[in-house]
Amino acid sequence: MKIAVCIKQVPTRDWQPRLNESRTWIREQDATYEMNEPDAYALEESLRLKEKHGGEVVVCSAGPARVSQVIREALARGADRAIHIEDERLGSADAFVLAEALAGAMKDEAFDLVLTGLQSDDQGFAQTGVVLAERLGLSHATIVMEVEVRAAGLRVKRELEGGWFQWVTMAMPAVLTIQSGINQLRYATLKGIMGAKKKEITKAAAPSASAARQKIVSLYVPEKTKQTQLISGSPADAARELVRRLREEARVI
Repeated sequence: MKIAVCIKQVPTRDWQPRLNESRTWIREQDATYEMNEPDAYALEESLRLKEKHGGEVVVCSAGPARVSQVIREALARGADRAIHIEDERLGSADAFVLAEALAGAMKDEAFDLVLTGLQSDDQGFAQTGVVLAERLGLSHATIVMEVEVRAAGLRVKRELEGGWFQWVTMAMPAVLTIQSGINQLRYATLKGIMGAKKKEITKAAAPSASAARQKIVSLYVPEKTKQTQLISGSPADAARELVRRLREEARVI
């Protein structure tokens, strides 16, 4: 089975964001980066499927040269080779541009299965996997918590609202967006790190005519504010006043 897994490099969670001068994105030169966590779970799931059914795991990533850091990390964990769509513009691109770039690099590979993380930690739109499936002309399932490969295709478990789950049967090839927590992540071994240096990373060009469908107009760092109000009166009166404020002012009940 030939599996593609899409990974993204995102700013580390403990980095304090600093905005650029136009306040439309972060100061990328000041940021530290790591592998997007949901994509790490997608990578782990692809490796487990390979161990169980055989085949090949190919890492696909789009972004500037610095993305090679997470590509090498994925290769060290066990992926066989990688495709890097290298372009500075893809570091902050929207889901449509990213999906088009990934689809262009993947279309001739004839993957049986394409896995992505549910969403990215930086923008969090949860759309890249869905748009990628449309660009590749493949069926897809989102928020996947379990994957079973069968002779007739796939059986996947999806997470729904309110603690409900849904089992879906689908044919391959297909695109799945993986929910965090589906498995236990592995770490790269020293042997894997050394072996990753010899694995192939193919460079691919981004489409020249890709037009963004979304535009970030302005970003700001949320301000921390505190305000304490004391409610006087008897316990019964104070309780009624608290309920009134929660309903009419805070609008939380």
